[in-house]
Amino acid sequence: MTGAPPLARATLDRAGHRRSDPHWLESAWPTARLLPVDSSAGTALFRDVVTGDAADAAVGAVLSVVLLDTSGVDRSAAVFLGVEPDGVAVFAIDGPLPDVPGTRPANLRDVGHRLDDRDAGLLTTALAIVNWHVRSPYSPQTGQPTTVGEAGWSRVDAAGNQTWPRTDPAMIVLVHDGVAGPDGRCLLGNNATWPKQPGFRRFSCLAGYVEPGESAEAAVAREVAEEVGLTLDRIDYVASQAWPFPGSLMLGYTATADAAQPLKVDPAEITEARWFTRREVRALLGGETVNLGTPDEPAVMTLPMQVSIAYYLITTWAGA
Repeated sequence: MTGAPPLARATLDRAGHRRSDPHWLESAWPTARLLPVDSSAGTALFRDVVTGDAADAAVGAVLSVVLLDTSGVDRSAAVFLGVEPDGVAVFAIDGPLPDVPGTRPANLRDVGHRLDDRDAGLLTTALAIVNWHVRSPYSPQTGQPTTVGEAGWSRVDAAGNQTWPRTDPAMIVLVHDGVAGPDGRCLLGNNATWPKQPGFRRFSCLAGYVEPGESAEAAVAREVAEEVGLTLDRIDYVASQAWPFPGSLMLGYTATADAAQPLKVDPAEITEARWFTRREVRALLGGETVNLGTPDEPAVMTLPMQVSIAYYLITTWAGA
């Protein structure tokens, strides 16, 4: 495995000890950088940054997240994200995005893989924490309204009961047959809840939430058995990344299984599951068309979005 999943990259020091230091927060605010985000759309502002020849701008552009100064902004509405390597604090604020010339809004789902480590970490953290605030206006202990505490990293009700951000663990697994070379196969499925795209059919890894009292590895085995009826031979942890839509942690695995086992698809979860060769996946990644379906209902195969850990698992396996 090389590199890291797109949303598992960061350069920021979270400086958790500063969250409860009001004097330091007040002194850091005037020179801090501010990341505006819109939790309702999962968006932030970006600038195109051209790399390489200017003639290749349309193809070779990467994106840079827009940070503003804090002048005129109410600090009580901002969340402290951490401190950058140059010692400057960074805060996030949720709401409609301001109109900034030369910028455009974009969703982290669509552009996360095009960001550098610094911007990917900043935006993933910002969206995860503001999404938690949106979902947590009341105390789960008392039902009372809550207010923001610890520079945005807790909420407190009138009785002083504190609530901290919650992250829901979920597993995702690329099941394969353990065969090396172009004839090795992996199992991908089309989820029954995904929107239908006429003429296209998206295939991805199997996934599901870790249930109470369950280990992540047990969840892998259970979900695969429930969704496609396979028994796994071996489960290996690969990597994790946050998925702030709205607040999950994706735990990525690979697992081997005997491809001779019959597939028993649960139609409530999976519309279709198929084994694909490494040759087929490489062809798709190389821009070739992989046709599925029937003559009466043709469909072109697509893969999950590039920002997802599913794409990371698939492409890493395909390159092996």
